[in-house]
Amino acid sequence: MKCSTCSNENNPDALFCGICGTSLSSNGDSPSMTSEGNHSIVERMIKACRLNVHLFEEVEADTSATKQALLVVVIVALATGIGTLSTTGIGGLFVGIVIGIGGWAFWAWLVYFIGAKLIPSDSTHADWGQLARTLGFAQSPGILRALGAIPGIGIIIFSVASIWMLVAMVVAVRQALDYTSTMRAIAVVLLGFIKFMLFMSIAYDLLGPIGRMKGQT
Repeated sequence: MKCSTCSNENNPDALFCGICGTSLSSNGDSPSMTSEGNHSIVERMIKACRLNVHLFEEVEADTSATKQALLVVVIVALATGIGTLSTTGIGGLFVGIVIGIGGWAFWAWLVYFIGAKLIPSDSTHADWGQLARTLGFAQSPGILRALGAIPGIGIIIFSVASIWMLVAMVVAVRQALDYTSTMRAIAVVLLGFIKFMLFMSIAYDLLGPIGRMKGQT
């Protein structure tokens, strides 16, 4: 579908232009009117959990959704902290939020570099903000990690939520980078995952002791 503002050719099912963010709906409303005004963060998180491709297209183009994406990251970090409270302690909640936000920003940059610079497709047009928003909402299934504290089945729920998040991230990458191939999106996620886990490991090594000290005070 061609954008009436910048003439960019978008995917047929796109709701917003991948270049300028103009709404591709027939009424021509702006992204903020069609998304921010009609969809709350809860509605968007539910759609992200359902792997709704239109949701990821929507938040990709809606620059006002960056704050919502950040809030999703914080909520999931809290849920993760609650689910692992027995091992990380209260101090781990604070550290988990800091690392979660930093990890989100780094992950978005890493995926942008790999997907948009190293192995882009012919239709790829993206920036860090678009990936930050889509990858932020892709963390939505992680809210179930809070149930990781349940004895016996907690670790199973935690693992399922983590895998669910990974699948959502593949969908988010595919839509944000305007890929037509899911396999290319999987390749981007896999190529960046090891570097991301290394970053997270270093972050926990540096900030983990601070969290334990806070838990003891």
